[in-house]
Amino acid sequence: MGSSPLDLLKEHLPVEQGSVVLSGEVKTGLVLVDVVNGFCTVGAGNLAPRQPDKQIQDMVDESVRLARVFCKKNWPVFAFLDSHHPDVPEHPYPPHCIVGTDEAKLVPALEWLENEPNATLRAKDCIDGFLGSMEKDGSNVFVDWIKSNQIQVILVVGICTDICVLDFVCSALSARNRGLLAPLEGVIVYSRACATFDIPVDVAKMAKDVTAHPQDLMHHIGLYMAKGRGAKVASEVLFGA
Repeated sequence: MGSSPLDLLKEHLPVEQGSVVLSGEVKTGLVLVDVVNGFCTVGAGNLAPRQPDKQIQDMVDESVRLARVFCKKNWPVFAFLDSHHPDVPEHPYPPHCIVGTDEAKLVPALEWLENEPNATLRAKDCIDGFLGSMEKDGSNVFVDWIKSNQIQVILVVGICTDICVLDFVCSALSARNRGLLAPLEGVIVYSRACATFDIPVDVAKMAKDVTAHPQDLMHHIGLYMAKGRGAKVASEVLFGA
């Protein structure tokens, strides 16, 4: 029996992962990318899963766990919420996460963050959260969050691994390299707390103008690309004393 496409991908494009232990010695911030109903809650919208999805549910569960630990430790949390105006389409995607709808809200298990003083919530109307943090006066909410909290490392989780998470990570790394995010040094992507959507090849072939997006393959590719750009990929996140 031959190797699966995922096994072949991991063989030829390996992603080295390991455990990360976070402690108060290095100022760390948690970044949640689009853990909203429109991408995570079954049947919530055009881009939501149509049936229960283990990878997405595992991502939500781990994101909630991390958010609770960070807030208990009084460590900073930044949450991006995909949020679009109905008259401003985001090609090539169908309408999703429209402002004022439940789609654009955090999943129920994270709604408590709305009243958490440790958390900064940012609605964004584009794929890349770094760009979505720009204000009309040229300032950037995410940059200000990094600087005001003197964050040295960010732990990035959310959805989709190969789209919104990847674009944000790449922009954050580029901004760090240009000296725009001092004192930020490290960007960690936690693989178990990231997820993407699933459109199997056979399903795409039966539909019109649909691009295949096999979940496990694209999740791995997103991690591979993030690591190639300079992020550290973690398979486990632990907390030290």
